[in-house]
Amino acid sequence: MQPVFATDAATAIPIWLVDTGTWPNVRARLDPAAIAFAEATGFEPMPGRHALLPDAKGRLAAVVFGVDPPGRAGRDAFLPGRLPALLPRGTYRFAEPPADARLAVLAFALGAYRFGRYHEAADREVRLVPPDGAGGDLACVVEAVTMARDLVNTPSNDMGPAELEAVAKKLAERHGGAIRTIVGDDLLAENLPLIHAVGRASTRAPRLIDITWGDPAAPKVTLVGKGVCFDTGGLDIKGETAMRLMKKDMGGAATVLALAHMIMGRGLKLRLRVLIPAVENAIDGNAFRPLDVYPSRKGLTVEIGNTDAEGRLVLADALTLADEEAPELLVDMGTLTGAARVALGPDLPPFYTDDEDLAVALARHATAEHDPLWRMPLWHPYDQMIESKTADVNNVGTSGFAGSILCALFLARFVSAAKRWLHLDIYAWTPSAKPGRPEGGECQAARALYALLCERYG
Repeated sequence: MQPVFATDAATAIPIWLVDTGTWPNVRARLDPAAIAFAEATGFEPMPGRHALLPDAKGRLAAVVFGVDPPGRAGRDAFLPGRLPALLPRGTYRFAEPPADARLAVLAFALGAYRFGRYHEAADREVRLVPPDGAGGDLACVVEAVTMARDLVNTPSNDMGPAELEAVAKKLAERHGGAIRTIVGDDLLAENLPLIHAVGRASTRAPRLIDITWGDPAAPKVTLVGKGVCFDTGGLDIKGETAMRLMKKDMGGAATVLALAHMIMGRGLKLRLRVLIPAVENAIDGNAFRPLDVYPSRKGLTVEIGNTDAEGRLVLADALTLADEEAPELLVDMGTLTGAARVALGPDLPPFYTDDEDLAVALARHATAEHDPLWRMPLWHPYDQMIESKTADVNNVGTSGFAGSILCALFLARFVSAAKRWLHLDIYAWTPSAKPGRPEGGECQAARALYALLCERYG
C-alpha cells in the first residue's frame, strides 16, 4: 500500500472544503494574493472544482475544493477522493475538520490507490495529515480495502486457488489465527461434493480455505466468500464479453478477507470463522454437465440447470458447513448474478435477510459509511421456480425472471441453524472511476459490515 498519511501538520498545506454557503466566509480569511488568484481563474465553489492558491511569493499556500452542501440530495461524501489526483506533490491537511472528517480522510486515502503489480504505479507523493480524532482504525481499513482491490485486480494466472490460499494463510498468521485447507479429492472424503464438482476440471485443484480466530467462547460470526478464481462458465461457456472480467469472480473471497483483516486488526470480541471455497470453473472431459445431479453436504440433491451458476454451488456446501456451528451471524457474499446488476447497477449491491433488525442496522451503517447497499426480498413464493423434476432443487430458475432473488432462495435452503443469515450479491468492480473509487477491483459491503460488527461486538 502506498503511504498516504502523514503526521507533520505544522508544515502541511491547508485544504479548504467549500460550498456556496461557506465560500464567502473562507474567501474573507484568505491572503489577498490568494483571493486575487481565485478570482482571476474564475473559481466557483461547485462540487469537484478546485484551485491551487499561491501566496505573495508564488508558493502554494492553500487549496480550495468544492463539495456538496450538507443535506443536498445525492451528496457525494467521497468527493475529497478526487484530491490525490489533482494535487501536486506535498503534505496537506484540512484547514477545518469536515462535517464527516472520517469519510473525507477515507475518501482521500482510497482515492490514492494505484494497482502497480505489473508496471510501476508512480507515487505522486501526496500525503494527508488526518484531523485529530479522525484517524483511529482508518489505516487498517485502508489496508484492507487495498488488499481486496489488489486481489481482484490480479489476473487469474497469478491468482488461482493456491495463490488465494497463500494470501489467506499469511493473513491468518499475521493475526494469530488458525487455518486449515481441504484440497482436491479430500473434498469428497470430507463431504463437500459440490465444491469438488465445480473445480475438478481445472488443473488447479479446488479447495476449501477455513480460518478461525478469536475466543471460542465468544459469539460466533462466520463469513463465507465465493472464491471462483476464474469462471469460463463451464460447459455452458460464457461469451467473450462476459468472460473478460472473470478474474474478479473471486471478489466475494477478497471482500471477506478484507473484512476479516478489519475485524482481527480491531480485536473485536467475537469468534471469527472465514470459509472460502476456492475453485476455477474450467472445461475438460471431467467437467460437470448440464442436467447432472449431485449430492450436497446438506443432503439435498442438486440438478445442474446451468454450469455458469457455479458460485451458488460452492457457497452451498460452505454455508452448510458454517451452519453446523449455528453461528450468531452467518454472512455470505459473492459475485453471483447479472440480474443484480440489471436491477441495481454496479455500485449498489443487493442484500437479503429475513432478520428485520439486521436489515435496518445494516442499511443504516451502509449509508453512514458511504458503502451503499440495498435490501431485496427473499420472496418465498418464487421457490417453485427452482424446483426440479429429478432432484430436490435446481441451481437456476426455469425462466429469466428474478435471477438474484432465486440465487438467494437457493442458498437459503442450506441455512437452518444460524441465528441470523445475510446474503450479499456484490459486483466487486468499478467500471468507471469515481471519487475514492478508481476503475477496477472494488471492496463492496465490507466497511458497512465492519461498522455493524463494531457496534455489536466492539
